[in-house]
Amino acid sequence: MIEKIIKFSIYNKLVVGLFVLALIGWGIFSLTRLPIDAVPDITNNQVQIISIAPTLAANEVEQFITSPIEVSVANIPDQVELRSISRLGLSVVTVVFKDNVDMYWARQQISEKLQEAEEMIPEGVTTPELAPISTGLSEIYQYVLRVKPGYEKEYDPMKLRTIQDWIVRREMLGTPGVADVNSYGGFMQQYEVSVNPERLRSMNITLTDIFDALKKNNQNTGSAYIDKKPQAYFIRGIGLVTSLDDIENIVVKTTDDGMPVLIKDVTTVQMGSAPRYGAFIVDTMGESVGGVVMMLKGKNASEVIGGVKERIELIKKSMPEGIEIEAFYDRTELVDRAVGTVSKNLIEGGLIVIFILIMFLGNLRAGLIVASVIPLSMLFAISLMNLFGVSGNLMSLGAIDFGLIVDGAVIIVETVVYRISQSKTQHPGVIRLSRPQMDGEVFGSAKRMMNSATFGQIIILIVYLPILALVGIEGKMFRPMAETVAFAILGALILSLTYVPVASALFLSRKTEHKPNFSDKIMKFLHRVFDPVLNFSLRHKIAVVSASVVMLISSIFLFNSLGGEFIPQLEEGDLAAGVITLQGGSLSNSVEIVEKANKILMSKFPEVEHVVCKIGTGEIPTDPTPMETGDYIIVMKDKKDWTSAETRVEMMERMEEELSVLKGVVFTLQQPIQMRFNELMTGSKQDVAVKIFGDNLETLAEKANEIEKLIAGIEGVEDINVEKVTGSGQVQVRYDREKLAQYGLNIEDINQLLKTAFAGSTAGVVYDEEKRFDLVVRFEKQFRDNIDYIKSLYVPLPNGNQITLDQIASVEIKTGIAQVSRESTKRRITVSFNVRGRDVLSIIEEISPMIDKGVKMPPGYYVTYGGQFENLVAANQRLAVAVPVALLLIFILLFFAFKSVKQTLLVFSAVPLSLIGGVVALYIGGMNFSISAGVGFIALFGVAVLNGIVLIAEFNRLEKEEGITDIYERVRKGIKSRFRPVLMTAAVASMGFLPMALSTSAGAEVQKPLATVVIGGLISATLLTLIVLPILYILFSGKKKGKIATTGKLASIVAILGLFFFFGPSNELSAQTAGPKYYTLDQAVQQALNNNGHIKSSALQVDYQKKLKTASWQFEKTDVELTYGQSNSYIRDNNFSVSQTFPSVFQNISRSKLAGAYVKSAEYGLALSKTEIISEVKSVYVQLAYSYSVLKLLLYQDSIYANFLKAAELKNLKGESALLEKVTAQTRSMEIKTLISRAESEILIFRQKLQTLLNSAESVSISDTVLTKIDFAFISDSSAISNNPSLAIMKQQVEISERETQVERMQLMPDLSIGYFNQSNKELSSAYRFTGVQVGISIPLIFGSQTSKIRASKVNEQIAQTNFEYFNSIVRSEFQTLLQQYLQLRSNLDYYESKAIPQAELIIMQSGKSFMAGEIDYIEYVLNLDKAIEIKSNYLQTLNDYNQSIIAIDNILGKTN
Repeated sequence: MIEKIIKFSIYNKLVVGLFVLALIGWGIFSLTRLPIDAVPDITNNQVQIISIAPTLAANEVEQFITSPIEVSVANIPDQVELRSISRLGLSVVTVVFKDNVDMYWARQQISEKLQEAEEMIPEGVTTPELAPISTGLSEIYQYVLRVKPGYEKEYDPMKLRTIQDWIVRREMLGTPGVADVNSYGGFMQQYEVSVNPERLRSMNITLTDIFDALKKNNQNTGSAYIDKKPQAYFIRGIGLVTSLDDIENIVVKTTDDGMPVLIKDVTTVQMGSAPRYGAFIVDTMGESVGGVVMMLKGKNASEVIGGVKERIELIKKSMPEGIEIEAFYDRTELVDRAVGTVSKNLIEGGLIVIFILIMFLGNLRAGLIVASVIPLSMLFAISLMNLFGVSGNLMSLGAIDFGLIVDGAVIIVETVVYRISQSKTQHPGVIRLSRPQMDGEVFGSAKRMMNSATFGQIIILIVYLPILALVGIEGKMFRPMAETVAFAILGALILSLTYVPVASALFLSRKTEHKPNFSDKIMKFLHRVFDPVLNFSLRHKIAVVSASVVMLISSIFLFNSLGGEFIPQLEEGDLAAGVITLQGGSLSNSVEIVEKANKILMSKFPEVEHVVCKIGTGEIPTDPTPMETGDYIIVMKDKKDWTSAETRVEMMERMEEELSVLKGVVFTLQQPIQMRFNELMTGSKQDVAVKIFGDNLETLAEKANEIEKLIAGIEGVEDINVEKVTGSGQVQVRYDREKLAQYGLNIEDINQLLKTAFAGSTAGVVYDEEKRFDLVVRFEKQFRDNIDYIKSLYVPLPNGNQITLDQIASVEIKTGIAQVSRESTKRRITVSFNVRGRDVLSIIEEISPMIDKGVKMPPGYYVTYGGQFENLVAANQRLAVAVPVALLLIFILLFFAFKSVKQTLLVFSAVPLSLIGGVVALYIGGMNFSISAGVGFIALFGVAVLNGIVLIAEFNRLEKEEGITDIYERVRKGIKSRFRPVLMTAAVASMGFLPMALSTSAGAEVQKPLATVVIGGLISATLLTLIVLPILYILFSGKKKGKIATTGKLASIVAILGLFFFFGPSNELSAQTAGPKYYTLDQAVQQALNNNGHIKSSALQVDYQKKLKTASWQFEKTDVELTYGQSNSYIRDNNFSVSQTFPSVFQNISRSKLAGAYVKSAEYGLALSKTEIISEVKSVYVQLAYSYSVLKLLLYQDSIYANFLKAAELKNLKGESALLEKVTAQTRSMEIKTLISRAESEILIFRQKLQTLLNSAESVSISDTVLTKIDFAFISDSSAISNNPSLAIMKQQVEISERETQVERMQLMPDLSIGYFNQSNKELSSAYRFTGVQVGISIPLIFGSQTSKIRASKVNEQIAQTNFEYFNSIVRSEFQTLLQQYLQLRSNLDYYESKAIPQAELIIMQSGKSFMAGEIDYIEYVLNLDKAIEIKSNYLQTLNDYNQSIIAIDNILGKTN
């Protein structure tokens, strides 16, 4: 297939040319459409639920709002995390979903669940809303409304906020890609009716009177219309207020003498503002007004920002004179810097690659042909990126190595040049080839080498496959890189088969004469240097190999000494900071402190262009920041203009030093995107968050303060911030209920009065054209700033008198709860800090044991670590799978090529050899191991084996084709012939990354580790491959040599196999895999609900009762009689009659209700069946997972005793121990094998049980073979058992017995009969017939028997009620027993997880070392092992019992999920 493609291309050059032109056009078009951003959006898939309730304190918000919402949304599928923050007047619940969940589906599910939550939230408290669909990269444009000089007196903060809300924001919302615009600063305008309580008192008017008057005098209405031909006049009643005068002239009441009392007589009507919970400070100009444009998730940042800027230009035309919109944060600048970095690195890398190609090939035309593949493959990659939705950013474009891309083209062009200009035997006597001869030479060279080139490029593609399998944050970060590289290599592969042969045939010189050039001189020099080294190595093979092994082992130790971090911090250019003032501090205090800080920053640091601080929350409180906290954005000038510091870290330290003069204030400096990512993904704005979980907030605060003191002195820990959960100042009004009863008052009316007086209550809306402003009633400002005015608030009594509030309540200043943070429905507090000068991993490794030892946690309290550390751990776990998979794929492909395990291992030796250089390069560069470096190692392993393939293939060719049997001659000749390609491949691949490794511009921090690893690894791999690989080939070479497949057929198979791996196996193929069918727990439960026979029977029982219900209305049979004979006289007459008896309608109604009760009982029976089956399936599933875990533990124990047995046999053989030790080891090993056999039998038994429950014809097994803890929300209220199906059935039996009694009673009701007759009387008249109607009633005069039935039925009622009460008490008792059992097991489990299991691991490790060193004998070793394994076994048993107790509790609660 490959041969045919090459042949077609060479002999159809015009078609290939048109194909290249089409590729250029498609690529340029795609380039104009490609989404561009600085970095990939790594924010997780989340939905925020925001609820605003200004009248509630933090604990009330948690109780009334947050908890119901969490309960409602908890069972939505595909959730990853559920966390919330409750603070004064605000609840923010964040639901994180899996990355593959559609965001709009998730929002729809939450919207439906919020309807359930609203039923549990007290009426009128709040209405939960969903936050805009935004991410950590959504804040793309931030601006401030700046007043031009000379207009300062015309625009105060209130007018600016009105302009922002009703002009700027409203116009901006129509911009494509904008999710919302969040307004900050200023005062929200209101029409305020300011009340003087003393004037009210003097005129005997209450706040309620004013409130009602405003409500009743601010409305329009409409009526019908008057028809006056040809016009129709609609009748309108215009009563809306439109000005302050209208409000002032509203009548409150009329005095006894008929004089109206107007609003202006008792109040002051003016423009006011709503209580605010945030402010916006810009530079040194004081309080300002601005907005943050939030981009819709998944949109193109560059396009959206462009649209925003265009819309701003339109908005400026409608802005009032003297106001301008000034941007202080524009993502475009960061994007431009990042794109500039990528472009610079790519261009420099491309030029370096071209230079190396020309230098090694010694042919300018050949170098340019190979170099032309670079832009063409890039255009191909960009086209596919646009097609598959991959954005262009630092990660997707920054890791492209042109050396890898042109590898296939290098092989072909180098072979063509070699055959034409250097082979004297190919064209003897021919000075210049003809065109057909040139085509033939190109075809022959390409055909011969394309198989190797294709195979090499497929290997590079394959090693990137595991990166495509990464998920989570690192998946979003590095998957675009792998996709882009794969696209580029795929494009280069296609071009190498088509374009490169055509260009070689057209543009390469056809002269066969070869003149020595600069390239030849370089190669001769390199041979003079390398040949003595090779000869020395061949003479000292064992020493060289040993030295390589020592270097490898040393590099492993060196690797362990490297620090660890998630991803190197990107230099965004601008800085972000958090400012925390006095806990419980006022907004005005925060504003004053921020203004001082701004003056310091602007005056001390000339590098600062703008300083913008957002205090508290904005209009959309996605960031629930309190009033004592603010978020800074410090807009910096270009780094080349910095004078105060040279690096970002140094600048941060200088700023913190200057700001330290502000006592009692904490500043935490970071970067804008980094801080937003941390906050949205982990709930913490800083790098690391130590999370303490527990129930009591005071205890949590105490432990957090202990941790703060403990870690304060650790190197690298900066900006420590303890989450403030207590210390909020509150004026608490506690009502005396006896006094309220005495005066006939209720709390609702007083609370409304208190809210109206101080916070203000909305009495309506005032419309100003399209603007809407609240009409608010509240006390005058001087009556709202002292606790005494709260005490002296007059409360109207039902009799018309008034009393002060302090007569019926106590008014005191107290400290309350400031904030409640929850995660997975459990309260927590965080101690967060930033990391500087060290890596995250080493800091966590240092502080974790310090916290475990130095902070004693109460039962039920525990510590976890979040932030970057959490991401690092998850990423390392995934890399631990991705790297071995990449190595395995490389091994498999090499085996397909060589068909020899020996030669495959020889080539594979390049992998550990490359590891040496990668680790050393990281160490020399002073870099930590990060996910960037890990991905670099994956890419390195694929490239490193290419040189080994070239050498081994050449050795095999020399043996097979040229018959060289002397292995040393074969090695020397093979290295000499492939020395140039090996060096050229390594040089272009490594030097292509050189600009990235040396770059210092924006975004280089993320690329540096990856480039450094590849460069260092390729240097060591190339040198050691040229030296060590030949030695290994000689040492392990036998008579039969593996041979590389050079036929086109095998190469095609390898290519197809590579593409098969690339795109993944089909679902159809996977479905045909033999073996049991695997189920997750949810799948098993669903399968049981669908297939279980008992459930089907219960469902049929429901259907049966429903069918019976339709037959509950009963009627007697209709009587039809025909009489013929001498009934009236001797003459024969006939008589026809019809009659029907109707039972009492009440009888049928009662029977219908009884049938309905039976239907309900059957439905409860179905629910009981489902609950029992679900409980059984869960129990068996968990028991099966427990059995698998036990088996794994036994296998682990068996491996330990196997090693013990080997050691015992060795000691016995040497005479160092008695035979008893060996026999004991053998006996113990056999005992464990017996236990393994028993565990395997138990697994088969439980699998059969599960198969029976699922009613499955095929064998079944479970997907989750590791026993894990079931999540459970603790419920102590015994009323929760009300959903128990068995209890519901017993309760329904009570209703059934009552309905039966009712049916019996209705039997005493009379029956009605109706009849009709028609008869003849021929004696009177033969032509006339007599007709009539008869009506009758049946009355039970003898009802003794029926009365007894009724009495018996009442006794049956008592029996049912007694059974229900007895069963209820049993269920409650069982529920309490299960809860106590659960609490005990949870306590035991906490002990095992925190203390016992780590100790067991330590016992096993130390005992093994001591025994092998001879420090302890076998008896002590066995005892230690037995103790450790017993701890682990007991832990598994406890965990199983814990899970089974939760399943039992769920069963008794009637849970079906």
